[in-house]
Order: sequence, then C-alpha cells, then structure tokens
Amino acid sequence: MNEFLEILKYVLPSVVVFLTSWLMLASFYQRDKERHRMELATKNQKLITPIRLQAYERIVLFLERINPESLIMRVNRAGMTSRQLQNEMISQVRSEFEHNLSQQVYMSSDAWELVKSARSNLIKIINSCAQKVDPESPSINLSKSILEFMIEMEKSPITVAIEYIKKE
Repeated sequence: MNEFLEILKYVLPSVVVFLTSWLMLASFYQRDKERHRMELATKNQKLITPIRLQAYERIVLFLERINPESLIMRVNRAGMTSRQLQNEMISQVRSEFEHNLSQQVYMSSDAWELVKSARSNLIKIINSCAQKVDPESPSINLSKSILEFMIEMEKSPITVAIEYIKKE
C-alpha cells in the first residue's frame, strides 16, 4: 500500500497538469475554430451582399419592364391587332422572366413568390382584357382595356412586389 501511495504521489500531479493543459488547449482550439468560422462568414457576407443587391436591382428592373404602361409602349407597333399585341406582351413577359430566373438564388423565398405572382397576375390581366375586345381590332383597343383595368386596381401586383423588394 505504501508503494501505491508513493507512486500516486508522483503520478497524480502529472495527471492534474496533463488534464489542465488538455482542457486549456481544447478551449483554445474551440475559440480559434469559432473565430475562423466568423471570419469566413464575414468574408462571405462581404462577397454576397453586392451580388444580392444586384439581383434585387435586376428584379425591380424586370418588374418595371413588365409594367403594362412600359410594356405596351415597348411592344406595340403600328398596324398590330389586339391578338398580336396580346401574344407579343405575353411573350415579352415570359422572356423577361426567363432572363431573370437565376436571380431567385439571391432573393428570399417570399420576395421571389411575389415576383412570380406579379408575373402570373399580369398575364391573367392581359388575357382577361383580351377576351373583352375583338381579336382583330386595332391594338389600341387592348391597350386601353389593360390600362383602364390597371387604373381601377387599388394596387397592381407589380407595385406590391416592388414595394416588398424595396423593404427587404
């Protein structure tokens, strides 16, 4: 028993020193690992933020381009029928949307859903107004119908989407 106590007298302090050192090193490595993770997150944020802002800018530009007032001015040509204008407007909306489809990666899900909803609602408005006019009538008739419908709306889906994106 005396030998055991003698050995314990030398081993116990070594074990205490070892455990203390091990705990200190583990704590140091944990803090260093956390600091490194925070640095990476900060660098990532600095990289992503400008790209994200650019995506929001592009989506607002998309929404402004498909706004009926600007869309009609851009696609309406002399001699077009209402049906031709309807088809051209829908084609432009879809084309613009497909061109900006990748921007959803940088946007919140809610913002992207509003953008998709604005696009879908605009197509519905165009189709609904087109049903009210003769397809072979001059395109000005469809233009008037769409613009009058938009004026009657409290807030257009495009305006709602743009306001939400600006808040984000």
